[in-house]
Amino acid sequence: MADVRLESVTKRFNDTVAVDDLSVLIEEGEFFSLLGPSGCGKTTTLRMIGGFEEPSAGRVFLGGNDITNTPPYKRDVNTVFQSYALFPHLDVYENVAFGLRRKKLDASAVSTKVAESLRLVDLEGYDKRKPNQLSGGQQQRVALARALVNEPGVLLLDEPLGALDLKLRKHMQLELKAIQGRVGITFIYVTHDQEEALTMSDRIAVMRAGVIEQLGTPQDIYENPATEFVAGFLGASNLLDATVGHSSGDTTTVVVEGTELKVPTARVGEGKAVKIGVRPEKITIATGPAHVDPDWNALPGRVSLATFVGVSHQFEIVVAGGNKVVVYAQNLGNGDIPKAGDEVTMRWRVEHTFALGKSLEPAATKEET
Repeated sequence: MADVRLESVTKRFNDTVAVDDLSVLIEEGEFFSLLGPSGCGKTTTLRMIGGFEEPSAGRVFLGGNDITNTPPYKRDVNTVFQSYALFPHLDVYENVAFGLRRKKLDASAVSTKVAESLRLVDLEGYDKRKPNQLSGGQQQRVALARALVNEPGVLLLDEPLGALDLKLRKHMQLELKAIQGRVGITFIYVTHDQEEALTMSDRIAVMRAGVIEQLGTPQDIYENPATEFVAGFLGASNLLDATVGHSSGDTTTVVVEGTELKVPTARVGEGKAVKIGVRPEKITIATGPAHVDPDWNALPGRVSLATFVGVSHQFEIVVAGGNKVVVYAQNLGNGDIPKAGDEVTMRWRVEHTFALGKSLEPAATKEET
């Protein structure tokens, strides 16, 4: 196992800055995800760790050793790609054994290690099959076994589930997390899929325009987004313009569309103009005036759209000023369900409210390669 440290790493492609002065420490044995939209620099960052791209500036460390100028084949790192890159003419056994044979291990050691690796990914008995005889999920697991059989200190995964259908992708998310827990090595995972990152990661770095906008645990980033971009990219958020009023102990009063709401003071930065945020699933809906409770916020509105999606009811509610708030209500199968045109009051706990200042804006257009 090994930790990975990037120290002021920058990558330029001619006049385009793909990664901009990035520093981060990825702990030994951690499942760490680089999350962001296309062009944010996440794949370029992964390629610099793997040695497939050389930083324009800065240094890359693996287990405390500077590997910035070390070629890929000399790094204690293996990579799993979205395309799997299996050898179609070789069976599963030979695909997994390929790296071991290049190391000139004897046949007995190769056999033992391949068997262990296939057992790890639940592919015992598949050793004589060719890649075209396997499903997409099975091919992905062969690629994983081939990477793990060499016992790398770090495993890099570049959107390895992207080619799978939704149901299989969800299953493989849990499989990958379980496998990482069993082998205990450092996984660095690149994805643009928020659910993948939330499901598997110990920590997530949300990237935008070559920089990390926020770094933390999945729960911390989801519950306490640092910027408007993070709030909107990681799950759904309702963001409303607000003016900061007075503080009283642990809470600060803000005014949204003429209604006073409360925000935990620790979440309000400097400045008078902010955006108030609340996640759709945190909100409950009541018809008529709401009961006043100091631990809850209440905001009136009118239902403009009500839809049923099986596990939940989803609503769009228009508040004063014309802004819309989205609400997810769990389908409990009881009670009256608001319909379009109903006047309602939205309620949520003060602790579920977050405040954001001006969102970070990229200084220039940056692209990922």
